[in-house]
Amino acid sequence: MSPSLAAVVLCAGKGTRMKSEKAKVLHPILGRPLCAYPLKRALELGASPLVPVVGHQAAEVEKAIRAQFPSASLRFALQKEQRGTADAVRSAEGELKDFSGRVLILYGDVPLLRRETLEALVAAHESGKATLSMVSTTLDDPTGYGRVIREGGKVTRIVEHKDCTPEQRAVRECNAGIYLVESSFLWRALAEIRPQNAQGEFYLTDLVEMAARLGPVATVEADATDTAGVNDRVEMAARARVMQQRINEGHMRAGVTLLDPASAFIEDDVSIGADTEIGPQVSLAAGTVVGRNVTIGQGSVLTASTVADGTTIKPYSVFEEAKVGERCIIGPFARLRPGTELAEEVHLGNFVETKKARIGKGSKANHLAYLGDAKIGSGVNVGAGTITCNYDGVNKHVTELGDGVFIGSDTQLVAPVSVGDGAYVGAGTTVTKNVPPGSLAVSRVPQVNKEGWVARKKAQRG
Repeated sequence: MSPSLAAVVLCAGKGTRMKSEKAKVLHPILGRPLCAYPLKRALELGASPLVPVVGHQAAEVEKAIRAQFPSASLRFALQKEQRGTADAVRSAEGELKDFSGRVLILYGDVPLLRRETLEALVAAHESGKATLSMVSTTLDDPTGYGRVIREGGKVTRIVEHKDCTPEQRAVRECNAGIYLVESSFLWRALAEIRPQNAQGEFYLTDLVEMAARLGPVATVEADATDTAGVNDRVEMAARARVMQQRINEGHMRAGVTLLDPASAFIEDDVSIGADTEIGPQVSLAAGTVVGRNVTIGQGSVLTASTVADGTTIKPYSVFEEAKVGERCIIGPFARLRPGTELAEEVHLGNFVETKKARIGKGSKANHLAYLGDAKIGSGVNVGAGTITCNYDGVNKHVTELGDGVFIGSDTQLVAPVSVGDGAYVGAGTTVTKNVPPGSLAVSRVPQVNKEGWVARKKAQRG
């Protein structure tokens, strides 16, 4: 929103109450690290540069953030010791020494913050010509939160719960820890903060009192849910439920039917077209794009896959980085692995697995087949029990089936091998060399019937 907006996101804490070897901000919530959500909000607001402050498991946190935002202008700052929030923000000063403007301060463990709240914060900051603006929230039980102290309606300071007097503890307006600060004030003020509190830490909240001496502090009130942090796994699960509800409601309002919204697991950054119907316990991971009038059956899992209009996915099918054309019918219990590309009107039935398979229009493999490293033309029929033997123990090889090919049941196609247009392969055949177009390939042993054999065998047993 502003060309002179930077953001500092605090991601340095260990998160002791998570009871984990993993840094708190790396714990996943709906498929993304916890810290990815406030970072994304800052980027949506136009913040650049973006400075994550890392500390515990700094290298791992930096790697995860770069993977989430590969094209963002990221500058990482290191907080060597955990000495409070003011010290954490001050750690970013070196990364912003060439920046002049407003600095947005967010926390890496607050995933539910809304873009609208930050937009309102910027607007309040601009209209009030404030040195510092902040987000507050009103709680029925404010225990543990810093209180917003006002005099004559104007914010004068923040007092942490442990430092409050009994009168101050009765205040229900609480600090959400989200600030927008002029950089010219920020670094000077941070240098003056001293650890004069019960914890001996450098409190970022001291900035509020210092800014209030210079002029009004602008405030924006947000719902307590939006500003709630994560301290343990119970709270993380609670935040995930709220986030999932928001996502699911957004899709339903856009014309998507969720047969059981409570069990549909849809990650952020999933696109779903109108009039699509999604069954219970379906999981759609980030990067998945679903077209219009698609049906996705119960228990199906789609990851980073594309499904075109009018396709039906029957229950318990699994897609991984697959591309599916229009009006296909997939499943039940089908698995499409990375590199699968289906043209329109392809049918893949129960217990069919594909990997790096390009399958043409109208082709079918309706039962119990494995098609790996395959190029399959249009109008092909693949019988039950067919497999492409694509791995020789050292290298992978490609099987090619031309247009209109018919593959009988229980066929093994030993790659590299090709079957020409219109060719037939008899049931039970092991194909080890190319089949010319229009040919019939049969390799099974001729059938022999021995009449009377059973009676003679029984007689031998006495």
